[in-house]
This record gives sequence, C-alpha cells and structure tokens, in this order.
Amino acid sequence: MPTFEIGESDFLLDGRPHQVISGALHYFRVHPDQWADRIRKARLMGLNTIETYVAWNFHAPERGRFDLDGRRDLGRFLDLVAAEGLHAIVRPGPYICAEWDGGGLPGWLLADPDVGVRRHEPRYLAAIEQYYDQLLPLVAQRQVTRGGPVVAVQVENEYGAYGDDHDYLRALIAMVRDRGIEVPLLSCDQADDTMQARGSVPELHRTVTFGSRAAEKLGLLRRHQPTGPLMCMEFWNGWFDSWGQHHHVAPPETNAQDLDDLLAMGASVNLYMFHGGTNFGLTNGANDKGTYLPITTSYDYDAPLAEDGTPTAKYHAMREVIGRYAPVPDEVPAERAPAPEREVLLDRRLPLADAVGVLGDAAAHDHLPTTDELGHWSGFTLYRTRVTAEDRVLTLAEVRDRAVVALDGEPVGVLSRTEHGRTLPLPARDGELTLLVEDQGRVNYGPRIGEPKGLVGPARTATRELTAWETVPLRLDELEPAVAALLADAPVADPAAPVAGPAFLRGTVDTVAGADHFLRTDGFGKGLAWVNGFPLGRYWSAGPTATLYVPGPVLRDGGNEVVLLELHGAAEARVRFVAGPDLGSSEV
Repeated sequence: MPTFEIGESDFLLDGRPHQVISGALHYFRVHPDQWADRIRKARLMGLNTIETYVAWNFHAPERGRFDLDGRRDLGRFLDLVAAEGLHAIVRPGPYICAEWDGGGLPGWLLADPDVGVRRHEPRYLAAIEQYYDQLLPLVAQRQVTRGGPVVAVQVENEYGAYGDDHDYLRALIAMVRDRGIEVPLLSCDQADDTMQARGSVPELHRTVTFGSRAAEKLGLLRRHQPTGPLMCMEFWNGWFDSWGQHHHVAPPETNAQDLDDLLAMGASVNLYMFHGGTNFGLTNGANDKGTYLPITTSYDYDAPLAEDGTPTAKYHAMREVIGRYAPVPDEVPAERAPAPEREVLLDRRLPLADAVGVLGDAAAHDHLPTTDELGHWSGFTLYRTRVTAEDRVLTLAEVRDRAVVALDGEPVGVLSRTEHGRTLPLPARDGELTLLVEDQGRVNYGPRIGEPKGLVGPARTATRELTAWETVPLRLDELEPAVAALLADAPVADPAAPVAGPAFLRGTVDTVAGADHFLRTDGFGKGLAWVNGFPLGRYWSAGPTATLYVPGPVLRDGGNEVVLLELHGAAEARVRFVAGPDLGSSEV
C-alpha cells in the first residue's frame, strides 16, 4: 500500500521526496452539491492536496448528538478529494479557530465552568475521546496507507498562542493513535519562538503559519526542528472580514511572489484559504482583543477561488507560480458569468412577537440567566421582565452580544457589546420590558474562548435589581416550518409600506434553477435571511458585506421563497438578486 512519511529533509510519498502543495477548503462552508466543483478547481490550479478543518460543534450542536449526514458528511467530502486524484490533510482540533463559532468547541461542553478549556482536565479529555470515537474511524479508513487520500492529521491548532500543557498534547496524540491514525501527526503554530516552544512536542511534526518573508519564517521553524520537511500550514494569502470594518484585500502579485519564494526553498505549503466559502446560518465566530468584533457571513477571504467558486486574479497568479514547480493541467476554470437579476417583493409580514410561541418555550427565573444556563448555544433569546415608572434606567454588567430593547413593544434602544454599551434610559411608565438578545458569534481565539452568552447580571435600574425574568430561546438555526406556515397564511401587505421590526418578511420569485445568486438587502438594518429554507446567514447595514451568497443548488425555477427576519426596519419591503457579489470597500 502507499506510504506517506517524514523524511530527513522531505515528506516521502512511497519513499520518494514529495512537496505538498495544498489549499484550505472547509466542507462546512460550502454547499455539499458544490464540493466536487471546488475540489476540481483546486486540481486545475495545480494543488495536489486539500486541507480541511473539522468543526466539532458543527457535528455535535447538542450534547449526545453527532451528525455525519448531508452538509456534515466528511466521509463523502474526502471521497470526492480522492476521486479528483488529490491527497487530504485533516485538522480535527478539537480546537480549530478558523473564525468559526467558538473555534469549533461546543458551547454545551464549556457551559460547565469546571471543564478545563484546552488543557489536561478529565472532563474535557473525556468529551474529546467521545468526539474522536465518532469522527476518527472515517478518517482512519481513508488514510493513504489504506488506499485513501489522507496523508496527515493535525493535533490541536496554534496551541502555543494559548497554552503550554504538553501533557494535554500527549493525551491527544495517544487518543488519535489509539483510534487507528497511522499517518504523520502535525502541529501548527505561528512563526514565533515562544509559540513554537509552547505549542508542540517531539511526537508531532512542527509546521508554521505566516503570509510573507518565507525565508525568515522557515528559518525560525528550522531552529526549532532541525530535521524533516519544512511546511507552512497556513500561508495567509488573504484575510477575514469583521462587521463594521473594511473588506480585506491582499495584492495578487505580492501573494504570488511570496509563494514563489516559499516553493523555491523546497518547502511544502497549504494556502489559507484556497477557497473560503460562507459562514452560513449562525456559524460565524468573533474576536475580542478589547473590542468585540463578529466575523461577517462571507468568508471569501480574498482567496484565489472566490466565495461563489469563480477564479480570481490571485488564482491565475498563483497557478502560474505553481506551474514552475509542479505539473498544472492545461484546463482553466470558467470566469464568473452575471447572475440572474430579480426584484423580490416581500408581501407577507409577521411580527416576531406573533411567532415567539412557535419558536421556543418560555421559562421563569428568579435571577438573570445566561443563554448557556438555558442550554441555548447560538442565535437569539428573548428576555422579559416588568418595570415601573420609577425604574427610569436599565444597566447590565455585560451584554453578549447585542440586545434590541423595547417597552410594551415600543423600541427603546440597542445595547451593543462592540460599542461597549450596557445602559439605556427607560420611559417613565409601567410596562413589560423585552430584550431580544443576539449571540453574534462565540469568540474563536484567545482567553475568552468558552465564555457564556446572553445577558450577564446584575441587571439594575435606578431603584433596584431586576431578578424576576422570563426567557424564550428562539430556534432560528433553520427556518421553522411553523413560522413558514404563519407567513404563508399572513395577509398580503403592500411592499411599498415601511417595515417595522422585529418582523419576518416573505416573498416569492421565479428565477433560473441551479444558478448562483447574490442577495442585496439595501435599506434594511440587520437580520437573518433564508432562501427556500436554506439559512444564508446574517446581513447588516454596518457592512462591509453588501450581498449574501445564495448557492445555486438552493434555487429552483419557480416559487422560490425568500424570508428575512429584520430586527429594526426598512423604508420598503423589497430586496434584489443582483449580477455579482459586493463585499464592500477594501484596504490594501
């Protein structure tokens, strides 16, 4: 059978030196009907390997559940990699960062404050064992040593930036090996002496992450690892976007020159990203280095293959460089054709308040609970309490992450973690105070990994602490059939009339089946969007992203249903499908 090993200075494929030229492609950020297309375009760029993270919480959204079907069918994804004649590197964490919700760690696991995060702690390790039990057999049977595509598996991820518990790393290594993984095991850390020292052990082959100055960064790696192949596991050829910030762009010619420098040294590489894809639904993560910044729905990453799978100038520049070091097919992927343009009149409206009863179950509390206490791991939660004319002001210890506040249904204001806002004046009257709290994405990097979400008490007014609360966790990961039914039965509304949120809006449109679309929500404030029940993700007028990508497999010829949950309002109830993406203003 084939072999893949660590040699004195090279990777060895069947005993011969082999330069890994890989690209990151996350199956969980791509519609499964488009996996084959994206993998094929990787081969056409000259890549010989596909790398993917595995997001633990994507497969295990709740305790006791593990899903490997549909969008979560990692086995099918790896089989498609093999069918294209490529190898695979699998990075199952348990922590992955990846600008993904919680860095891939399940909220339900870390809701127990006694569980040790990313360290040698029995409950944490026991949960990882269960995760590996369910995941690693499908990886093991697809190793190159058994005729499959998988040539390497990474243990943990950039651990040196977080901790230095080498007993923890060795426990993970033992778990992986005990579950049949025979191929080389890798670690991955930034090109930093301290991180390299903290983040790996001799049982792991070290790799490094960087985006430029290859000779310098690979020299640092060589000091920490005197023998074996040099590899940049994340060659940063772009960057992610955060809401309210610029769209990041890296010059193709600069990326191409840096890649040339790296490959000329004989080093192996994994482009991060080759194809970024999309944070569909509620899956985006967030960073907090003093200011909380949630990641946008688009994970285009300014990658060689754009969010919709079309080649960019960077694709062609890097393809030319790769052709100097490895065979590149003659075929070139087609350029983007204009997408169908349609106007969608959202002529059905349903106030969110009228749908709360079918979205979740109310519970009473004698204190202010976090959403983790409620067992609600993402999205929206409604908090309710009574206030009096004497209360006059609401102040909270912390809001995670954004709350739309109303008194008897009338808007009062917004509390925003990003804006460090946690206090609002209240109208001087008795009434029901509601806070529609949005978890905008769990922190995916740094010491705030694993923190609880929702409202953090105490909650105080001018006169007292508010302790009597009712909560309703809202099921919005998918479009609830009961909500769709209520919308279908709602009376027809004039799309030209202004929209008052929070409210669901629905419209239908005929278009081209199977064609990619781009949805613009100009004039709307903030919310979620679905097409034919598929969760496109969050939109927000804060930008930079101005369009949502709609994968072609979601669309049919007639009667396509577009649904928005708008939190604030709009001048009219119209959205548009436009010819191409608009990822916002950029900085170079």
